Amino acid sequence: MPDGAFRTVVRCGPMIAKQNAEVDAGRGKIAVVTGAGSGIGRAVAVELLRAGWSVALAGRRAETLEATAALVPEGASLAVRTDVSRPDDVTALFDAVRERFGRLDLLFNNAGTFGPGGVPFEELPYDAWRHVVDTNLNGAFLCAQGAYRQMKEQDPRGGRIINNGSISAHTPRPHSAPYTATKHALTGLTKSLSLDGRAYGIAVGQIDIGNAATDMTARMQTGALQANGETAPEPVMDVADVARTVRHMAELPLEANMQFVTVLATAMPYVGRG
Repeated sequence: MPDGAFRTVVRCGPMIAKQNAEVDAGRGKIAVVTGAGSGIGRAVAVELLRAGWSVALAGRRAETLEATAALVPEGASLAVRTDVSRPDDVTALFDAVRERFGRLDLLFNNAGTFGPGGVPFEELPYDAWRHVVDTNLNGAFLCAQGAYRQMKEQDPRGGRIINNGSISAHTPRPHSAPYTATKHALTGLTKSLSLDGRAYGIAVGQIDIGNAATDMTARMQTGALQANGETAPEPVMDVADVARTVRHMAELPLEANMQFVTVLATAMPYVGRG
């Protein structure tokens, strides 16, 4: 924290107490965040680091992971270049976490891609479909399996997995078959793991997000295709609000679980008829 910021809060005892309590909630806890080089993954990783967590940052590009780590220079982070669709990469990620930190308390299963936007279903190339499935579903499976194994074997046993779903797990956008299908499948994975994890103290939940302001959603503010065929701008929300929600889920005691949470831009065309 910069000196000036410290001098500001030192005059406010309740504020310091609140910040200290937040840091204490995360102190000593270890998280893996996939897709940590940008967007929601970066925001969540920074939120956890600032709250005292140690975070393994996983993503395909080392330079973006290092940029995330630099946002919290005093944080305990570990950057691991990882393509979540590759089993060997995922194995190396969890081996690195075990070697560096010794245990794992949280996986935020976030890495994902929307795929080619605006392509009609009948024109969708198989390679494009496969890329989305490999990243959003197979990648989530591989990372969840790696985390599950470590949480089951460690002492004390247990931990938490939070899958990044989407409001597309409930309501699709036009021309979004690969993304929507994988997010529906991710909901099934969440429910199945939540059941299987009970015996081992592993809590599993899912956050479904609508229109967080990131590079991935930038086009929505200028115009997004609607179900009626029109193109219209859509409201977005601050990605920091998503990050705070994930941290709240993560810092619950393992005896409590937020299994499904939806956080979205209040005025976006989702509920009812928009």
